[in-house]
Amino acid sequence: MKLFIKFDINTICSLFLKEKLEEQKINFTTLGFGEIELDENLDVEGLESLKSKLGPFGFEVVENQKSVLVQKIKDAIIELVYMDDNNNFKSSVFLAEKLNHSYGYLSNVFSEVTYSSIENFIILQKIERAKQLMLVNEMSLTEIAFLLNYSSVAHLSTQFKNTTGITPSAFQRIIKKRRENLK
Repeated sequence: MKLFIKFDINTICSLFLKEKLEEQKINFTTLGFGEIELDENLDVEGLESLKSKLGPFGFEVVENQKSVLVQKIKDAIIELVYMDDNNNFKSSVFLAEKLNHSYGYLSNVFSEVTYSSIENFIILQKIERAKQLMLVNEMSLTEIAFLLNYSSVAHLSTQFKNTTGITPSAFQRIIKKRRENLK
């Protein structure tokens, strides 16, 4: 039997982080997505232990200030892309307001640290979200384009093809074929 499961990445990450911190007997307060405040300072050994527990699962403790800001930018973009209704937000305005910095500054820091642009990261996240929505198969391309704040299905299709190498329709056919082969 094959099941398709819809999930909320923010909830998964928060619950996982909570579980790992509690295993380490670390008391903390969640400040926001990807940001916590420890009730006590960790010694070097405690910090290294925490890093070793989180690392294999793709979690990383960020210590450099610019890297911290870049992580906050990425988290905010993911939050924006996964909002059920992000049509009211322009990404540059959303990021500037959420992170209390000018978009120009955020863009410069992001490019300096990642050697890529905020716009490119947004496109990658939107395409990943579009693929997830297509896998769940509950929305049309028009609905997906609207949800992800694309001006048209053609715009979504162009970015999808440029990012993945195939069109959304081809992606959907591949998924349909794989599902049929698994029956």
